[in-house]
Amino acid sequence: MKINRRRFIQASVSSLALASTSTWANPIGANNDIRVGVVGVRSKGAHHIEVIRKVPGVRIVALCDVDSDILAREAKKLTDDQIKVKTYTDMRKMLEDKDISIDAVSIATPNHWHSLQAIWACQAEKDVYVEKPVSHNVWEGRQLVKAARKYNRIVQAGTQNRSDTGLREVFPYIQEGGLGKIQYVRALCYRSRDSIGKVAGPQPIPSNIDYDLWTGPAPLGPLRRKSLHYDWHWVWPTGNGDIGNQGIHEMDLARWVLQEQGLPKQVVSFGGRYVWDDDGTTPNMQYCVMDYESAPVIFEVINLRVSSTQNWMPMIRGVGVAVIVQCENGYFAGGRNGGWTYDNDGKKIKKYAGDGGGAHHQNFFDAMRSRKVSDLRADIEQGHLSSAMCHLCNISQQLSSRTNPDQIREVLGDRLSCSEDLDRFVKQLEANQVDLKAHPLSLGPVLKVDSAKEVVIQQGGPYDITRWANDLMRGSYRAPFVVPENI
Repeated sequence: MKINRRRFIQASVSSLALASTSTWANPIGANNDIRVGVVGVRSKGAHHIEVIRKVPGVRIVALCDVDSDILAREAKKLTDDQIKVKTYTDMRKMLEDKDISIDAVSIATPNHWHSLQAIWACQAEKDVYVEKPVSHNVWEGRQLVKAARKYNRIVQAGTQNRSDTGLREVFPYIQEGGLGKIQYVRALCYRSRDSIGKVAGPQPIPSNIDYDLWTGPAPLGPLRRKSLHYDWHWVWPTGNGDIGNQGIHEMDLARWVLQEQGLPKQVVSFGGRYVWDDDGTTPNMQYCVMDYESAPVIFEVINLRVSSTQNWMPMIRGVGVAVIVQCENGYFAGGRNGGWTYDNDGKKIKKYAGDGGGAHHQNFFDAMRSRKVSDLRADIEQGHLSSAMCHLCNISQQLSSRTNPDQIREVLGDRLSCSEDLDRFVKQLEANQVDLKAHPLSLGPVLKVDSAKEVVIQQGGPYDITRWANDLMRGSYRAPFVVPENI
């Protein structure tokens, strides 16, 4: 067949236009590979590397960490396996590097960095997988959602239980009324946490760590705990306590099963930090109630063992790190790796076997290829709302004052089994040799929330804490590591 010059040129122009459109819609690298940079590679980030390496059609091309020893360790593992990567201490340098092409960023840094780094990645037109909680405060989480939408990015929250096969089977069954109307959801974070120790003064910063970059948005002060790594979870400037560390998973399950797409109308928390005289500031015993229209969510953080002489953790209905979804005609108890449905006499009905959400990164990459936010199992807005629930509980706790069980009982009123829960809470403290007269419980204010605006609204009373609560909803930043006001 003869093709004249004009027809050849027209066909070539059409092909170029089609290629350009395809590239814009699906910005993937050569050979249709997705190229990934992993930021924060010490622990969870090292796990990200392990998972991502196994996904067909995905390549790790860059690693970033402020700890040069850890960065070298993870880079060597890859180069030993003939995987070429570039390394960076500063994520901004990685995003700016014109000699390397990255399609996505997988973030596993400390909590206070999550939102800002994810926003930077969105602004650089990269898709993002960001660990839980996706934010360190409510406001910055919403700013991240805005950035994802403005820059048309695929952003997945690291709440991998949304990909668990057992939960994806049982939750629709519950939502469709399989066990009757949901009466309440109890979320449990019963995990043993020991003392982080107490130091007499500032600690030396290891020479392999860029402490200015590690601190980032947080106040730059001396290190006042034994371990820089991991124990940042238990101090407010960088962490969110166990409700924001492990508990975010169970919080997300509670809101998921309720199908609530906003914040609770009010929140209250009580508890404190007990037994350990250490440098931690977040509670290791915390009880929260969140009121939704559909049903309340009760959340418990228990980091102390059953007693000072018994080296195991308590459980409720056979579970300790899980959710219990109580319905009219039975309940579900489980979490990661599925669980069981029961009748109200505790007799097992059906097992829902799960897989721990191991395909969560795969779901992220699949959505990158489709360019459909709806394909994500944990879109960033869902991650933001569940993280914000944790933050609200912590804000009530941070604004708490010392009280006694009778006053707490009065605030809780006739809510469900809260009075019995309080008795159980007190008994466990006493079993751990806690003198509640010397170290009383702290009760936070009942925070009334405007879900649409995501702010605490006027509280009233002689000591109105609205302004303080909203200051905590937003947080503050150290220049130049500032979450932008206008996205």
